[in-house]
Amino acid sequence: MTALSGLRVVELANERIAFTGKLMADMGADVILVEPPGGDPSRSYPPFLDNKPGPDRSLYWWHYHTSKRAIALDLDDLEGAKTFQKLMATTDVLIEAEPRDRLSNLQLDYPTLSEIKRDLIHLAVTTHGRDDPRSDLPATDLTIMATSGPPWSCGYDDHSLPPIRGPLQGYQTAAHFAYMSALTALLYRGVSGEGQFIDVSMTAASNVSTEAATYSWLVAQKTVQRQTGRHASVSPSGETQQLCADGRYANTGVPPRFPHEFKALYDWLKSLGLDQQLPEAVFLEMGAEWQGPFDLSLIGQDDAITAIFGAGRAALQLIASSVSAQDFFLGCQQAGLAAGAVNSPEEAFEDEHFKARGFHVPVRHEDIDRTITYPGAPYRFEKTPWSIYRRAPKLGEHTAEVLAELDP
Repeated sequence: MTALSGLRVVELANERIAFTGKLMADMGADVILVEPPGGDPSRSYPPFLDNKPGPDRSLYWWHYHTSKRAIALDLDDLEGAKTFQKLMATTDVLIEAEPRDRLSNLQLDYPTLSEIKRDLIHLAVTTHGRDDPRSDLPATDLTIMATSGPPWSCGYDDHSLPPIRGPLQGYQTAAHFAYMSALTALLYRGVSGEGQFIDVSMTAASNVSTEAATYSWLVAQKTVQRQTGRHASVSPSGETQQLCADGRYANTGVPPRFPHEFKALYDWLKSLGLDQQLPEAVFLEMGAEWQGPFDLSLIGQDDAITAIFGAGRAALQLIASSVSAQDFFLGCQQAGLAAGAVNSPEEAFEDEHFKARGFHVPVRHEDIDRTITYPGAPYRFEKTPWSIYRRAPKLGEHTAEVLAELDP
């Protein structure tokens, strides 16, 4: 048994919600991807298999649509709309990112569909919410991120450089909120027997991820400033990113906060023969002998706590500058300290830690007689296994199969 086996999810194809459907499909739900007869535009998004564009060669499409079945259906056609209603009578969750009035104009919105399936859970994902006219304006992942705030907090200490945003993070964040909302609604339905309509704002979802940035502005009327490799802050904090001996960078992470962490760091410093290069090493010894955890709120007020905490940061920076970024990462792992090397996506994917936890997943593509390595689960559960059950579907590949289930 998988966590979502027995559930049917219908996803109206749209790049904004593709990850929601993937998360549900890879956890065992029967996700039926509904595309227009011409197919969803993201089928042609790069990159491509072997860098050769062509039908069914988009690696983007492959990644976001694993484990799903696909049907081609024209919702603007009367017969297509009737078929969709029959499909909805067998559906637990509908996920869509349509323009605000599209489904209501087709009489396929929640008030109509909930008459067909009383306990239907309908998730609508728009840029600003179903009731906001701004959701009718053109938008991309970039504009969603820009209007919701995260890029303001992401970048470098040098503010002459522009802010940075991760690719597709606006879509991904909204997809996660839609996924969590669906799971919560399913739990509620299990108790109450009721379905519900869920309105997901992509902008609001991304804004929540700004952490203290939005609250600082709303509550304290202060503006945070982006910093290299650390949280944005109203006042600049100490640098944490360090150039390592191999010319690569590492984030030195969170300094020690408990006596056993100071001891581990001090022992590591001595094993490298660096303790004599760090005058503050005496404070590491003090930290190792400290009774109980440190009250971090006293940093800057209590001289001893300030010196001990600063020594931890200085020791991490010294070690990082003396070893390779990968050795620094491994040493921090062994010492129980949160830190990491700055890796490219390719380097991260090939890291032995990822391989050891099964992040490399072989998926058979029988249509091209090849096995492709995919990124694995973003989480690991003991009792409810995750799996990629099939490659991404071709356009309309399961139309006959699904329609036969509606008319047995």
